[in-house]
Amino acid sequence: MLVCTEKYNDSELRAALKKKLDPARYEHSLGVAYTACNLFLSHGHGSTEELSRVYTAGLLHDCAKCLDEEKRDKYIKKYNVELTEMEIQHPFLIHAKLGAVLAKEKYGVTDEEIISSIRWHTTGCAGMSFMEAVIFSADFIEPNRKQLLCYEEIRPLIYKDLNKAVYLILKHTLAHLENKGQPVEEHTLEAYEYYSKRFS
Repeated sequence: MLVCTEKYNDSELRAALKKKLDPARYEHSLGVAYTACNLFLSHGHGSTEELSRVYTAGLLHDCAKCLDEEKRDKYIKKYNVELTEMEIQHPFLIHAKLGAVLAKEKYGVTDEEIISSIRWHTTGCAGMSFMEAVIFSADFIEPNRKQLLCYEEIRPLIYKDLNKAVYLILKHTLAHLENKGQPVEEHTLEAYEYYSKRFS
């Protein structure tokens, strides 16, 4: 499979990524890439170019996930990545925004929708494009994830009605955060409000 990056071909991209992620995160990234391709195919998007793009986005979505704090902060400074107060207080959120930057700067991705799909894969955002919604959803349901009760409803639905599945993922996420007494990132709340107008 060809990938949309100027720096690597398919096997080279996987090899480069494997060096940067721990084994479990690398397997998760492969799972997201293949799940995303399956979602694309199930919704009638099957061209080689489309599959290449979504595969690349899935593979790279967590490319900044395993950086240690020193290297993460170095990249944030080098690429002038602006962080919100929420991201500063909850650093696990940073990897999506930083990953979008590294996909471009370190892995040679020039496709803006691939970059935006990486950017929004954790929080989601209102009115996601088809690819953004696919990567957001594939990250949630890929087979290596810890099994959740909500998967019984979401996994079959996601291949029939992607946007409704996105709504249910967001609904589950908000309930989970509320149960743990954790704050909700603003884009997640905006996304939930956007999709709930269609499906609640």
